[in-house]
Amino acid sequence: MKAIYACLLAAAGVMSAGAVQADEALAKSKNCLSCHAVDKKVVGPSYKDVAKKYTAKDEAMLAEKVIKGGKGVWGPVPMPPNPSVTPDEANKLVKWILSLK
Repeated sequence: MKAIYACLLAAAGVMSAGAVQADEALAKSKNCLSCHAVDKKVVGPSYKDVAKKYTAKDEAMLAEKVIKGGKGVWGPVPMPPNPSVTPDEANKLVKWILSLK
């Protein structure tokens, strides 16, 4: 199980289907979907639940958690670090997740 969070780059607040698929593919390639799903809890929270809880002002903190892991926010199961995710990828993943509101 690796870290979480996938992202979508939205140009002027408009997402294209290609960008959504590309960022979901990034989440799959980084093993995020081993513990998360878009619309249901798996091991970790659904991405839609994450999007409800956080805003754009939380992007940097969330991107750091994608890489370094986290614990205690969503229950007793910690999110392990995912050092294979670059800072740019983490930012893309977080933007995508937050766009799922």
